[in-house]
Amino acid sequence: MAKPLNGISRSSMPRSNEGMRLIFSAVVGVMLGYLFGISFPTVNITKLHFPSSIISYIEDRNSGITTQTLLNHAWASANNRKKNSSESNTDEIPKIYVPTNPKGAERLPPGIVVSETDLYPRRLWGDPSEDLTSEPRYLVTFTVGIGQKSNIDAAVKKFSDKFTIMLFHYDGRTTEWDEFEWSKRAIHVSVRKQTKWWYAKRFLHPDIVARYEYIFIWDEDLGVEHFNAEKYIELVRKHGLEISQPGLQPDKGLTWQMTKRRGDQEVHKVTEERPGWCTDPHLPPCAAFVEIMATVFSRNAWRCVWHMIQNDLVHGWGLDFALRKCVEPAHEKIGVVDAQWIVHQAVPSLGNQGKSDNGRAPWEGVRARCRKEWGIFQTRLADAEKAYYLERGITPPNSTVV
Repeated sequence: MAKPLNGISRSSMPRSNEGMRLIFSAVVGVMLGYLFGISFPTVNITKLHFPSSIISYIEDRNSGITTQTLLNHAWASANNRKKNSSESNTDEIPKIYVPTNPKGAERLPPGIVVSETDLYPRRLWGDPSEDLTSEPRYLVTFTVGIGQKSNIDAAVKKFSDKFTIMLFHYDGRTTEWDEFEWSKRAIHVSVRKQTKWWYAKRFLHPDIVARYEYIFIWDEDLGVEHFNAEKYIELVRKHGLEISQPGLQPDKGLTWQMTKRRGDQEVHKVTEERPGWCTDPHLPPCAAFVEIMATVFSRNAWRCVWHMIQNDLVHGWGLDFALRKCVEPAHEKIGVVDAQWIVHQAVPSLGNQGKSDNGRAPWEGVRARCRKEWGIFQTRLADAEKAYYLERGITPPNSTVV
């Protein structure tokens, strides 16, 4: 039997040839893969946009679509987007920027901007255009505690369905009001131990109450037997009042002569005070002045007053002397409506929400805070006006603040 040549068997030669072919094929495959790869654009996998059919697959794993199909769709989508992008670069759509839009909304088209809203409750179902059976034209707010429930019920009944009713609950008790049918339609806001001006600053922004022609911001201790809200508004319009209040019964809860009801006229805008109290007959407290217990603002006046209310000064003391800053001429557009009058019952309910300190009753601490706020507000207003004049190179007047 012949021996294999040079010790190599015939059976090993085909295996050697097969190995060479595999190596050659691998090299060719790598080269083709490289050439194939560089001929395609780079695709960022995070920017692939999947068609809805693929998204459906992700949501339904039993759809039968394979991973390869998913990638094929994504690859085709990416190529189409790049093609479309390259075509649109020559005629790029300008970005929206509208400087006259409200601050922060400059990138929105004006047609979609809704800068104002309202307090009208809406349904959770049906056609939005059919939600409202009526749109109240006026707003009345009361800052209330449960102890004045009967008094508020009587007051609310003086306001027709042309008014939105809004209650600010300083004692946190809201469910007890459900016994009144009107309460189920009212707007209730509850934060413990807060004043009406705290509420007003946070919940009555002018863009929120813009639908209302007049805004009543009232205390809870007002007797309204001789008051009719719609007749009151008729007189306000007739006499051109932008800021007003009903006259007060003369013999109870009266602090200023200006707010005292006069029985011989519909409205008064000036009065006489104690000697030395009025440096100018057109300035508070002899004119351009109403108190803050039962104030009524026109929509335009409220837009100014809201901006003047300070975040940290919650009692509003001093605000009534500054209301004249928001209308011109103030001594003609601020007044008291005598023909529709109320009684100030002077119930110290919110005052009792204070804290006893060093043997003082709760109301004493509240009153001390009120006086302190008045001084702070006067100083802030005077400093702000002085800074305004100096910035413009104008010598500030002696004082524009009362």
